[in-house]
Amino acid sequence: MAKNKSSSEQLPRENPKTSLDLLYRVSREIATTLDLSIVLERVLSLSLNTIGAISGSIIVLDEQENPVESAIIVQDQVIYHTTEQLRSTLEDGLAGWVVKNRDAVNIPDTSKDERWLRRPDDEESATGAKSAVALPIMSRNNLVGVITLAHPEPNHLQEDHLELVHAIADQAGIAILNAQLYGESQRQARVMTALANSATAMSSTLQLETVLQNILEEIRAALQVEAVTLSLLDREELHLEYKAARHDTIDLRSSLVGKRIRIGQGFAGWVAESGVGEIVQNPSEDKRFSQTNAIYPEISPFAIVAAPIFLHGKVLGVLEAINPYTGYFESDALKVISGIGSLAGSSIQNAQLYEDLQITNSRYHDLFENSIDPIIITDLNGKIIESNFQTTKTSNYSSENLYSMNINDIHEVNWDVVGKDYSKLLEDTSSSYESCLKTKKEVEIPIQVNVHQIQIADQCRLEWILRDISERKNLDQLREDLTSMIFHDLRSPLSNVISSLDVIQASLPERDDPEINSLFDIANRSTVRIQRLTKSLLDINRLESGQPITNKRLINPGDLIKFAKKALITQANAKKQEVIIDIAPDISQITADRDMLERVLINIYQNAIKFTPTEGRIEFGAAEENNVTRFWVMDSGSGVDPDYIDKIFDKYTRINPDERIKGLGLGLAFCRLAVEGHGGKNLG
Repeated sequence: MAKNKSSSEQLPRENPKTSLDLLYRVSREIATTLDLSIVLERVLSLSLNTIGAISGSIIVLDEQENPVESAIIVQDQVIYHTTEQLRSTLEDGLAGWVVKNRDAVNIPDTSKDERWLRRPDDEESATGAKSAVALPIMSRNNLVGVITLAHPEPNHLQEDHLELVHAIADQAGIAILNAQLYGESQRQARVMTALANSATAMSSTLQLETVLQNILEEIRAALQVEAVTLSLLDREELHLEYKAARHDTIDLRSSLVGKRIRIGQGFAGWVAESGVGEIVQNPSEDKRFSQTNAIYPEISPFAIVAAPIFLHGKVLGVLEAINPYTGYFESDALKVISGIGSLAGSSIQNAQLYEDLQITNSRYHDLFENSIDPIIITDLNGKIIESNFQTTKTSNYSSENLYSMNINDIHEVNWDVVGKDYSKLLEDTSSSYESCLKTKKEVEIPIQVNVHQIQIADQCRLEWILRDISERKNLDQLREDLTSMIFHDLRSPLSNVISSLDVIQASLPERDDPEINSLFDIANRSTVRIQRLTKSLLDINRLESGQPITNKRLINPGDLIKFAKKALITQANAKKQEVIIDIAPDISQITADRDMLERVLINIYQNAIKFTPTEGRIEFGAAEENNVTRFWVMDSGSGVDPDYIDKIFDKYTRINPDERIKGLGLGLAFCRLAVEGHGGKNLG
């Protein structure tokens, strides 16, 4: 475009009386501004007026001799945005020759010099041949630009004109350098301001969607563009997914967010793959844009700048800015968007982590509040900090009441399990025990307490889960009542059966009849087995109620083992099992209830027979160690998982039950109670 020069730029065309006067005028004109474009216009205007030329150009070069700024004046008209227009002149014309040779040149007749790049106005039908001068603009021995001036008459410009322009160029070099430094400082200030504003905007919230929108808004404000987009790599790092977008006039977000492209696809995919940002001033000529255009067809991009979002040196996503209002991107646009991309990585990760934490907290809160068990959170001193709905419902205490109480106020803590002052729980162990929940209505509810240490906001807390076991207790009591009923109902008939067998066996004539003897053996063994079971049931009730064992006398441990073997050897022989007895010869006698310990050993021996395969091996023994008598049974069966060693001695407990092996789970419970009743213990 073109416009009339301002009055301050319209200097009278007169030959300066002296070079000193000229230099003074030049210095005065260009010293009043640091804006590079204005400096170029004033230098060019002064040069034209000084030598009487009617057209000219100045091209400013960077260190790589690429054009970065320019100015053209033709017939008192200033032509703007001319840098790209002058590129051909710099490559093939007179200006290019000056740059290459670092030398000034005077062309009396442009029609006779090949260095002059001919244009339509050089035709005879237009202005025709001209005279021209061109010379490099130097600053501190560095080439910063080239100035070219033309007069419509051949041979008009002479060497003295060249000298005058040279004097102007010397001053212009310093002015251009100062303007460039000022412009660079301004650009750096803009970049730093944009980054500072971006950092503030991104750190103002932890809501992911708001963080993403803030990032785009800062890019849009800093670069003054029509549209901005943000995409992030998926977890497999194979695709980019658009997460946010903004456009001045259309709803780009609804059409773009959620779209995915493969790494390497389109311009954004190329940036993600290479990890390098870039400005593309003419996307229609870029092969990468052919795929990009299909992603957001609503836009017709004429300029794009994109940069990767980095996190710990890895690409997290890509930022894109599209269509600057000025029509092209300045070089600092890449610095701005790259800087924001570097800042955005940590902000996005923090927002993602916060969002994940919120989801986790919400999930935990739902589980906490909707649990069917009362859950209480306390500090390490047992003071109640938080409780769920089920706690208030079960205990009849309000939340306010509970927060003023200690965990020991609503149930009796088992200090043997949790340790004094909860010391065992501080070792990151879980503890479990049975107790009773004390409700506000003074009703006691049997509970199973599970307690362990947890971390909440970097603080150690104790989580107490109080499971109502009333139903289990009722079932246990029902089972106890049923067992007691069976025991009492069996005692009298069983005694009658045993007595009747004795009478029948005594009344039969003496004779050696194997079949009859076998029948009597079966009947006797069965009644003895039932008798042992009923006695064990009775002893379980007595031992659990704390009654002492009174029928104690001195017995030989070896006799107990031999009795157990004799009672069950028939069963072992039926499975072709090898039974080995290992009794220390010098073993001492012990004081015990013989009948009770015989039943203990028979129970253990019988379990070994049950769970040892056919043709297996069973070792039954006793030895004395440090005045303590130890009994053991070892077999070649599959054994018991160590985690269940303690559980198998509980009543009605069977681990990995086999349908072919019958039992109520009372035998080992009786064994444990009987051994403990004698002051002994189970060694597993």
